[in-house]
Amino acid sequence: MRLLLLKRGGQVIYSGKLGRNSQKMTEYFEAIPGVPKIKDKYNPATWMLEVSSVAAEVRLSMDFADYYRTSDLYKQNKVLVSQLSRPEPGTSDLYFPTEYSQSIIGQFKACLWKHWLTYWRSPDYNLVRFSFTLFTALLLGSIFWKIGTNMGDANTLRMVIGAMYTAVMFVGINNCATVQPIVSIERTVFYRERAAGMYSALPYAIAQVVMEIPYVFVQTSYYTLIVYAMMSFQWTAVKFFWFFFVSYFSFLYFTYYGMMTVSISPNHEVAGIFAAAFYSLFNLFSGFFIPRPVKSPNGGSGTTGFAHWHGQCMGS
Repeated sequence: MRLLLLKRGGQVIYSGKLGRNSQKMTEYFEAIPGVPKIKDKYNPATWMLEVSSVAAEVRLSMDFADYYRTSDLYKQNKVLVSQLSRPEPGTSDLYFPTEYSQSIIGQFKACLWKHWLTYWRSPDYNLVRFSFTLFTALLLGSIFWKIGTNMGDANTLRMVIGAMYTAVMFVGINNCATVQPIVSIERTVFYRERAAGMYSALPYAIAQVVMEIPYVFVQTSYYTLIVYAMMSFQWTAVKFFWFFFVSYFSFLYFTYYGMMTVSISPNHEVAGIFAAAFYSLFNLFSGFFIPRPVKSPNGGSGTTGFAHWHGQCMGS
């Protein structure tokens, strides 16, 4: 059995065989001038730590690491390392045909299963965003109760579109903020597992993106059902699924944006600051405050960007 003993700072002060009852290690330290002999029936491990401590170095005015580098034991270890570094005749280096043991598909499946377990075991993350979305949907539906039956003037239509736009922004920003700590924690695990050669970055990233799809789908489903029903919009398949489509991909967009900010930031605190810096830009250039003219069916200048797309859902 061999012992590798390091001092503070990672410097080697002993590397060699222990011997029976730590005899060889004891003989090495007893040969150092000024080191007291071990007492009978004294624990060799305790004695070794005592005689090689920083206080012992100060008392002896010496550095055990420097002493080791000038010892015969160090020279013997160098010779041993040199011998072991040369392969035996007739042998060859280890060779693997691929960098990873699994194919890209296999890596993706493993990462997807890993993310599934992570999300399933993180109820606080999903419950927070699901609860926030439910609260926002109920609040929006209560404020604009059955307003879809009375949207004869343009001001009412603009008010409803603005409320829907604000709700989508709030839920999206909440998705962005809540996903950042999860991605930041998982990134630490990713660094360790990728260094171990378990998988590459591409299947991990794809699995992380795919894993959000069903959760955001559930989130969007009850959000659109509650808002659409409480506001009494027109129950046609085209209008309902158009509203679902816009909400679904808006929530996905903000969630993926939160993932991106973590990937380019050292931690989720910095990612939160970085993401918040662009919320106002998204808000300004989304097409609601600075509209993009859209041709109306009669050839004139009709409604605008965000209002145009959401107007399709409400029969405007």
